[in-house]
Amino acid sequence: MSLHPTVERVTARIIERSRASRAEYLRRMDDARGAGPARMRLSCGNLAHGFAAAGEDKSVLRAGHAGNIGIVTAYNDMLSAHQPFEHYPALVRMAARHAGGSAQVAGGVPAMCDGVTQGRAGMELSLFSRDTIALATAVALSHDMFDAALLMGVCDKIVPGLLIGALSFGHLPVLFVPAGPMPSGLPNREKAAVRQRYAEGKASREELLDAEARSYHAPGTCTFYGTANSNQMMMEVMGLHMPGTAFVNPGTPLRDALTVAATEQALRISALAGDATDDADAPGYRPLARTVDEKAIVNAMVGLAATGGSTNHAIHLVAMARAAGIVIDWDDLDALSRVTPLLARIYPNGGADVNHFHAAGGMGFAIRELLDAGLLHPDIACVHGGDLRRQMLEPWLDDLALRWRQPPPASLDPDVLRGVAAPFDSEGGLRRLDGNLGRAIVKVSAVAPEHRAITAPAKVFESQDAVLAAFAAGALEGDFVAVVRGQGPRANGMPELHKLTPTLGVLQDRGQRIALLTDGRMSGASGKVLAAIHVTPEAAAGGAIARLRDGDLVHIDAEAGALDVRVDEDEWQARVPVSARGEGSHSGMGRELFALMRRQAGTAEEGACSLFAVDAVDARAGEGAAR
Repeated sequence: MSLHPTVERVTARIIERSRASRAEYLRRMDDARGAGPARMRLSCGNLAHGFAAAGEDKSVLRAGHAGNIGIVTAYNDMLSAHQPFEHYPALVRMAARHAGGSAQVAGGVPAMCDGVTQGRAGMELSLFSRDTIALATAVALSHDMFDAALLMGVCDKIVPGLLIGALSFGHLPVLFVPAGPMPSGLPNREKAAVRQRYAEGKASREELLDAEARSYHAPGTCTFYGTANSNQMMMEVMGLHMPGTAFVNPGTPLRDALTVAATEQALRISALAGDATDDADAPGYRPLARTVDEKAIVNAMVGLAATGGSTNHAIHLVAMARAAGIVIDWDDLDALSRVTPLLARIYPNGGADVNHFHAAGGMGFAIRELLDAGLLHPDIACVHGGDLRRQMLEPWLDDLALRWRQPPPASLDPDVLRGVAAPFDSEGGLRRLDGNLGRAIVKVSAVAPEHRAITAPAKVFESQDAVLAAFAAGALEGDFVAVVRGQGPRANGMPELHKLTPTLGVLQDRGQRIALLTDGRMSGASGKVLAAIHVTPEAAAGGAIARLRDGDLVHIDAEAGALDVRVDEDEWQARVPVSARGEGSHSGMGRELFALMRRQAGTAEEGACSLFAVDAVDARAGEGAAR
């Protein structure tokens, strides 16, 4: 199947736009490879420090002829998604020894949970925890002891942070090793209904806590299709997982077998391997810098659209791409979403969870459908040694032997997963908005068609708590657009505003026409209410959102991609933007430590990243005709 013309066109313009920065990145990575194991260029004292505690692996490390894997782990035992990683290092070391190599835990990275910090001061550290994780990953790999790396992380900022950090060591082959989702608990729609009743005062705190505990109940990732599970989908379509690894439950023999297989493959493609070949069973050297290329990034954008993935990746994927010298923007995401059919209905875009999606055919089925439709690039340098056709294979255990097979020929549950011939929607789940209020992202896959456009007066707030207070006071009557500003990366770290979801859902269910407009984030679980988010320029940078006043007529149209305020032009230009720098959010709960990141952060469309200077690239210049 030939490539879809839009996929081909978007890929070509990304390659052209990124030509200079990508070439410079690849030059640095080629220079970093050098000759032979990096650790053998260390001084004797340096090297002795590196293997002093290596026990039975000491002789292998000292000789320097076998591959040594650096493990970077997000393990902690407070968060369900990362608790399974506790036992991975021992399993990886054993598998590496059996394969003639070695493995060492190079370092740990923080892993915070938005589910714990939602609506709390700690949420204002959330976005910049990604940059902190990237820094910690770089520190872990900076010892020059490793020939390949295994990255162990799952959730929202952890996977993007690990990848951004590892891309600075893109001369190393890198595989992601996930932990998998927890088994299904209380259905997500039942949990959401209890949350909404609690917001209305119709359910007690004990009822709410019971529902939440029955939903989040075991080790593993939360089962709704938020940012964490969107991460896993992206790692599959970018070729950074062993095939079919994303949604296998933790604590199972198959999960352990996949971790062992990732270890063996890391040694097979390590910096000690010869040049890559066409033989997928003996692939040779496959550095991260060559796996994460323009085609892999396009695959990730298509995957997000096809599955109704998290809006957070309109930020994270931009930052990940830039760490590899690749420049993408929201026009690319919008163009791809408009030609990509929606194949999955997973909560909040449906009633099912990721376990149901996996059982219905999962990533293997979805990848095959998108490949056959010409919507994914098959020819990327996947870490397993083959191309993306091999990535669609699903793993299974034949007694104790790990094997792969073709995904099912048809979806096993068309209410959850469908093929390209009969999708849930002809277009994907994400849109870019543009107009005199700036640019924004909206997720439409969970929004009913009748709610995808609104023209209504603004009600302006400076915090999500102010919205909730107005709701409690009965002040949110009639149709309106709730404007919550001063929530961007430079103001207060761009927290998610998911605490608003139940309240806004109540108002919509009452028959009011409402929407949210904010320079903050919502959540990977943002749902049925129209939400124009990530508005850029943000209020703290003097963006147009800072000029809005109560009663201004705001127009949002997700289908047409419009984001406008209808105010007399002379009056609009005469307004002085409201100061929205979030000073009240700059201390306490560690927030004072992140002042530099707030000051350095780029815009949301630039990835809201504080780690690398973003050139003033007008990615949209001259591209009007190409769209």
